[in-house]
Amino acid sequence: MKPIQHSLQRWIQNNESFQERHNAMKREITSHPLVRQFLQGHEEITDEQIERNLNKLYEYITQSHQCDRCTSVETCKNMLQGYSPILEYKNEEIHISYEKCRNRLAEEAQTEQSDLIRSVHMPKEILEARIDDVHIDQNRTNAIKNMTQFLNAAEEKLPERGIFFSGPFGVGKTYLLGVIANRLKQFNISSMLIYMPEFVREMNASIKDNTVQQKVDAFKRADVLMLDDIGAETLSAWFRDEVLGAILQYRMMEKLPVFFTSNYTMAQLEEILATTTRGDVEKVKAGRIMERIKQVSIEVPVNGENRRR
Repeated sequence: MKPIQHSLQRWIQNNESFQERHNAMKREITSHPLVRQFLQGHEEITDEQIERNLNKLYEYITQSHQCDRCTSVETCKNMLQGYSPILEYKNEEIHISYEKCRNRLAEEAQTEQSDLIRSVHMPKEILEARIDDVHIDQNRTNAIKNMTQFLNAAEEKLPERGIFFSGPFGVGKTYLLGVIANRLKQFNISSMLIYMPEFVREMNASIKDNTVQQKVDAFKRADVLMLDDIGAETLSAWFRDEVLGAILQYRMMEKLPVFFTSNYTMAQLEEILATTTRGDVEKVKAGRIMERIKQVSIEVPVNGENRRR
């Protein structure tokens, strides 16, 4: 009989000890500021419901709430990384749901902004160009002034015409395109930067896999199109008229701006475009292309020393 009484007494003691720990944990959970705020907002929740959902409430208080215990998505310790728990009361039950945390939202916003700049064969340093790094001197004052005017206007409404930066090799014309693209993404305006010589070769190759029209459509519809180093090589009549001409015609009709860089002035570029890879001289067709270029951009000279030496 004695061993049975001893065992029963130990069970009661252990059970009492367990109950004490349980009650202490319950007090800790329900006194948590966020849980207390939740319960005060739902006075209909009974003590029985709290007892039944202590595990959920414990799960809730042991996690980070909107990044108060972590500095990035990578360091998030929550059950769902990058998501913050929310207490809800539905159908007389306490539930935990999850919403994206501030760090995840910021990370997604940054990724989305990065995606606003697409490029075709453009160097990384151009894609990372910043306006604070632009060197200002008397030879570039007018170019920087026009660039700034465009960006100021774009903050309210995208202008209908871009800029045709003309000038000698190495004066920073391409870098200005990168600066503009990076500034525009802060306004959620997309840009597509294209290095013309590689673009010509890629479009010629696209004939084989029948993706010409798909690529042309993408270049037509970008918020801002940037064509770097136009005139660097002789174009075929097909590329000049069916690719470049089609893109510029669409953008002219839709009043979408285009930026250019070139070692030639507009007048000189017209002579370049008139001569095809076959040696034919087609001044009328070249004049038609130039008329479209003038409709979607204004010419701004860029001078100065060659910064690539």
